[in-house]
Amino acid sequence: MKIVLASSEAIPFAKTGGLADVASALSKALAEVGHEISLFLPYYPQSTARRGINSDDFETCPEKVIISVGSKDVEACLLKAKFPNSNVSVYLVDQPRYFDRPELYHEGGCDYQDNCERFIFFSRSVLEFIDKLNLKPDVIHSNDWQTGLIPALLNIEYQDRSDFEKTASVYTIHNMAFQGQYWHWDMLLTGIDWKYFNRHQMEFFGQLNLLKTGIVFSDMITTVSPTYANEIRTERFGYGLHGVLDSHADRLVGILNGVDPSEWNPEIDPNIEANYSAKTVEQGKPRCKAALQARLELPQRSDVPLLGTISRMTDQKGFSLILDAAENLLTTDVQMIFLGTGDPLHEVAFTDLAKRFPDKVATYIGFDEALAHQIEAGLDIFLMPSQFEPCGLNQMYSLIYGTVPLVHEVGGLADSVIDASGENIENGTANGFSFWHFDATVLYRQMRRAVEMYSDKQTWNQLIQTGMTKDWSWNQSAQNYLSVYQRACSIRAHKTESVSSSP
Repeated sequence: MKIVLASSEAIPFAKTGGLADVASALSKALAEVGHEISLFLPYYPQSTARRGINSDDFETCPEKVIISVGSKDVEACLLKAKFPNSNVSVYLVDQPRYFDRPELYHEGGCDYQDNCERFIFFSRSVLEFIDKLNLKPDVIHSNDWQTGLIPALLNIEYQDRSDFEKTASVYTIHNMAFQGQYWHWDMLLTGIDWKYFNRHQMEFFGQLNLLKTGIVFSDMITTVSPTYANEIRTERFGYGLHGVLDSHADRLVGILNGVDPSEWNPEIDPNIEANYSAKTVEQGKPRCKAALQARLELPQRSDVPLLGTISRMTDQKGFSLILDAAENLLTTDVQMIFLGTGDPLHEVAFTDLAKRFPDKVATYIGFDEALAHQIEAGLDIFLMPSQFEPCGLNQMYSLIYGTVPLVHEVGGLADSVIDASGENIENGTANGFSFWHFDATVLYRQMRRAVEMYSDKQTWNQLIQTGMTKDWSWNQSAQNYLSVYQRACSIRAHKTESVSSSP
């Protein structure tokens, strides 16, 4: 198949969250099994420079297009790159006025005021460059609100062009909390007829909603885990769009994300003290634990349970719960490590925790990619008590690295972590710890339970082996996406036939 993916970020070029990992890993996995993949994203010069990528790494394409955004005509240029060891063609839409900024979406806690305009421009640019490059895709796969306009444009404006008449649209929701809602006058920027600004299509409580737009106009909708696909059809997780999703449930599929083994693999990871596999984890992991303790100036003790997390420090990620539970757990013989940035109150609280327990707690405010890998390899228990989690990747990284995850039983966490109940241990499916009631006391009890089981080396090693020996790569996920693409093409073909046969 010829497949175009459109995303607002992708590693190694730009990243704020899991979307970047998914866009890159899925593209590479599809290309590896023989499909023709083109990935489009904006060119953020400041982001790519920070990530060690400069202009010499890109090829300047001769193609240019003029994009109408409301009353403005703005030129879009195109750069081309490739992933190392991959046939994926990466196209970066270049327009400094929109994308040459310190951050991707916001600065100083405030969104860029022209975000709607920026990503309307990007969405239109993707379609125009697909046409210019004569790609003729079978499927355009858009992701999150930033590209939610693409399925609408494909249906309303581009379906009659010869290059797009057979092109199906697939739309993936990575997080319902971010919907791209803007005041109604921004509808003018889309260039789409006002008749589509109605409660069934692009309007949401008087505002333009780009996530809803993508949902309504796409041929197939996916989200990033089977459990999350069910959750977002409920009031609790749907953020007001549960009714819309329920009405389109026949086109909604949940596919658990995979892990890119070229990025996350303890057997070849250059960032960690010792490489190891499921067969050698008992030799390699203690060395990684000791090196991590040394780097973060904790006593190098192999016997003490080492818990921690890598995350945005927000209430959504469960940091209020972790703080309360940690206060109690630190009265026992444990160590804890925290890496991340986020809510200033949490940053201060966890920094203070490390000051009060210098032999037990290390807190690193910021982000360090190498340290993140070292934490995954060095921890015994990974804490991920998210209030909601569409998919999550760190719990899968942890399983791959022989670190036992402790999670709140929601979204992709519920789909990947099997609780260490007596029955699950006996039948060999247990790989971690999970709880349902989102409460600090419940989390504390689960942490105590995990710490106590840590002393039972036979059972603990069984949990590690169960996690490490499962295939967490994109192989199965990519096949599931291909099935969705085929369904989308069938739906598109049926629509085309219906239109052509109508009087």
